[in-house]
Amino acid sequence: MKQRAAELKLATTREAGAKALADAIRGMTGLDQQLAQQLDDVISAAGPGLAKKTWYGFPAYTLDDKLIAFFKPAAKFKDRYATLGFDPGALIDEGTFFPSSYALLAPLTAAQQKTIADLIKKTTS
Repeated sequence: MKQRAAELKLATTREAGAKALADAIRGMTGLDQQLAQQLDDVISAAGPGLAKKTWYGFPAYTLDDKLIAFFKPAAKFKDRYATLGFDPGALIDEGTFFPSSYALLAPLTAAQQKTIADLIKKTTS
């Protein structure tokens, strides 16, 4: 709860949020750090209007103060894969069956980056 309270204070400016996100990525190691940086590059390019911040210590992206996407590193909970998650506010619905998160086990391919970019563009349009 203390971490979340600190995040809310930091989120008052876009610059502070972007710095917190960059610091969170720098604090990761190995594949988690590589994936987080790849995602940041893809999401930043596809959704320049999204604000960066941390959400419970995770890199996260918001639109109009609503959570859109977040990255959960594998090491945080000793999981076997990292996760790219989309919050319901992302509005990426496709009918009645669609993914709300993706497991990430290796660096992103060009095709995966395009899929993520398309989802981000959909949420910001």
